Parts: sequence; C-alpha cells; structure tokens
Amino acid sequence: MTTMEMLTWVRGPGLAIAISILVLGVLVRLLEMIILGRNKDLSEAREKNSAKYGWRTVLTRFLPPLSATHVSPVVFLASYIFHIGLFLIVFFYVPHITVIRELIGFGWPGLSSWFIDAVTLVTMISMLVVIWHRLSDKVKFFLSGFNDYFSWLVTILPVITGYFAYHRLLLPYNEMLVVHILSVELLLISIPFTKLMHAFTFVFSRWYTGEAAGRKGVKI
Repeated sequence: MTTMEMLTWVRGPGLAIAISILVLGVLVRLLEMIILGRNKDLSEAREKNSAKYGWRTVLTRFLPPLSATHVSPVVFLASYIFHIGLFLIVFFYVPHITVIRELIGFGWPGLSSWFIDAVTLVTMISMLVVIWHRLSDKVKFFLSGFNDYFSWLVTILPVITGYFAYHRLLLPYNEMLVVHILSVELLLISIPFTKLMHAFTFVFSRWYTGEAAGRKGVKI
C-alpha cells in the first residue's frame, strides 16, 4: 500500500471506524451510569433546591481550590495549560475545523497557524511537566497504573505527530500525516475504555457531587 493509499484509508474508513467506536463506547458507558443510578437518599433534605448546588459545582470546579495550588502550583498550572491547549488545538486549528465541518455540516472561524503552533509547543511542554511530576512524586508514582500512563501517551501522541507534520520533521509530510491521523484515531478509540472518558462524564460527576452535598446543607 502506497503512502497516498494509506492516507486515503486513514482519512476515510479508518476515521469512520474510530468515530463509530468512540460514539458507541461513550453511549454504552453513559447508559451504564444511567442504569446503575444511585441509592435513594432517605434522609430529610436540608436544602430543597439542591440542584442549583450541582450546577454551581460544575462551574466552580473549573478553578482549582487555593489550598491545592499552594501545594504544587507548577503542576496545577501545567495541567490547566495543557487542557486549554488541547481544546484550542482540536477546535480552532483550521484543518481540524475543516474535518469537523465535513462531519457535522458546519464550522467556525479558526485561529492563525502561528498561534496554534505556539500553543502546541506549550501544550507538549506542559504535558511533559505533568508526567515528570507523576514519575518523580513518590505518592503519585505509587498510585499510578497502566491506565494513567496509557491515557497520557495516547493524548500527547497526536500533539507531537501533528507538530512534526506541520514542521516537516522526522518523516516526509504525507507519511507523518498518516502517523498523526492514526494517533488521533487511537486516541478516539481509547476514550471509552480509559480515564479519558472523564471528557464526557465530568459534568455528571461534578453535578452529582454538588447536588448531594447541597441536599445535606454542605456548600462545596
């Protein structure tokens, strides 16, 4: 199979397969959450309108607690930077918007290539800081398992390969583009089966935590 044939496959059937597994996997995981439900709280509610605390928690948890930032400010900053960076890269790089437009029928204005290039570099550095801290911190290293490292790896691979493709590094452009798209598809397939699923469940978990605490009269 030639490079162009491989590129055609990963852009077409390969991407379709990856997206199908992603969508089906996410739906199954969300359905499991709904079916499992939660035990009914039989205690008397101290706050009748506890749902508002759920939504408040969804929003406030976007910012780290001050006590946590004092313990390890560099790691918290790096974590926020790479999450924001990934969001900008995925949704505001013009070629990515073109792919999204082909999939859903509409798009939006993108950011300049030089800005996304800078964001990509900063994102890679931030992710390396995060993994360095996980490896160097004895507690986090002890608590970390395969899922943690695999999730980090499949997340950073598309960033690195995309950066290499843009700058024509390591391999010819078309070959590196194939590697980049394959790494993206590996990421999509991995999401429902790893901790990366939090990209779809974080709203539900935050709301549940806030609502449950609010019902008991606890503000978090």
